[in-house]
Amino acid sequence: MSLLNVCCATFNCGSNLCRPLKGFGGAKTLEVVDDHQGDTYRAVYTVKFEGYVFVLHCFQKKSKKGIATPKPDMDKVRARLKDAELLHQELTR
Repeated sequence: MSLLNVCCATFNCGSNLCRPLKGFGGAKTLEVVDDHQGDTYRAVYTVKFEGYVFVLHCFQKKSKKGIATPKPDMDKVRARLKDAELLHQELTR
């Protein structure tokens, strides 16, 4: 079973709602996208580190430029992914 299928099974959603986040080199950093009352919400998490799932960011998408994730949110995800890597190193020593 792929990580994408695990994501979808975990959140009981279709593959169009849960997908790898572009720009992170594969299916180990994922986003769940959902719409509610005309607004779009996203949750980004990683399963990059064996035995752990780290939630990196949850936010309401406010970009007016299509479906692209706003740069400040992507920057936050990248920074938190680095933090998750350091935390994982500490936890597995």
